[in-house]
Amino acid sequence: MRRALYMAALSSVRCNPVLKPFYLRLRGAGKPAKVALVAVMRKLLLILNAILKTNTAWRALPCPTANS
Repeated sequence: MRRALYMAALSSVRCNPVLKPFYLRLRGAGKPAKVALVAVMRKLLLILNAILKTNTAWRALPCPTANS
């Protein structure tokens, strides 16, 4: 399970419009790369759990920013 999440998180930080800014924000705050990647793995699990719970499709809506 951890290996699959790791690979999904690696792909997400490169291409996903929701998780990439999350990862970059953590890195910008001084978090080590692996710590930020584990946070992305956890966030990915939470998103997947919410999708299964609500039985909805993935919608790549950008995260709200603090400035909005």
